[in-house]
Amino acid sequence: MEYLAEFIGTAMLVLLGNGVVAGVVLKKSKAEAAGWVVITLGWGLAVALAVYSVGHVSGAHINPAVTIGLASVGQFEWSMVPGYLAAQLAGGAFGALLVYMHYLKHWAVTDDSDAKLAAYSTSPAIKSTPANFISEFIGTFVLVFGVLAIGANGSALGSVEVNLQEAYSTGMAPLLTGLLVVAIGMSLGGPTGYAINPARDLGPRIMHAVLPISGKGSSEWAYAWIPVVAPITGGVVGALAWQATGFGF
Repeated sequence: MEYLAEFIGTAMLVLLGNGVVAGVVLKKSKAEAAGWVVITLGWGLAVALAVYSVGHVSGAHINPAVTIGLASVGQFEWSMVPGYLAAQLAGGAFGALLVYMHYLKHWAVTDDSDAKLAAYSTSPAIKSTPANFISEFIGTFVLVFGVLAIGANGSALGSVEVNLQEAYSTGMAPLLTGLLVVAIGMSLGGPTGYAINPARDLGPRIMHAVLPISGKGSSEWAYAWIPVVAPITGGVVGALAWQATGFGF
């Protein structure tokens, strides 16, 4: 049941998150050129709704960086990690398929191949492996550190008793987590498009490669490892840093 929840939650995240990007970047969309603020707000709401939807079942990690980060500090069972990661990757791919179907008539009328890729996966504004890695690392560090802080904050949740593995999926916490993602996007998202989630980037990138998208261009596989490795690394360090504070465990 937990694996199905992670699949559904990640699919919803990508459907709504990549959906807002597609609406902004694809031609003849009524949301065309709505801008970065709309994208960051859309992604934040996507996170909040996904967490509300499945948090009571799986804890709504919906992100391998969160799953591995929690496991690295003893807040999640390592035996469950492979299943969670597989469900998240599959959910990301399925969500991207739904975005493709939803905007079916807009791919052919959009000439910009970079815009089409943006509706699936991230790419850097300035290509630099060290700088891009650092950006994704910092963004995911803030995400995981912030998620644990939200989960441990009893006043924010309206409860003093908190189970950190699931706490950010109850009460006001999903909304606060969504606002955290908005803050990351607005403040730190400019250099790379803030993947901060391997499943959100790799699953849709695979779909970009295999779907019959007119004039889609490159899937940028040479870059694809950065939004996988950097978020996982940043998530683990973020969780370890939170543990080191002694505030919540």
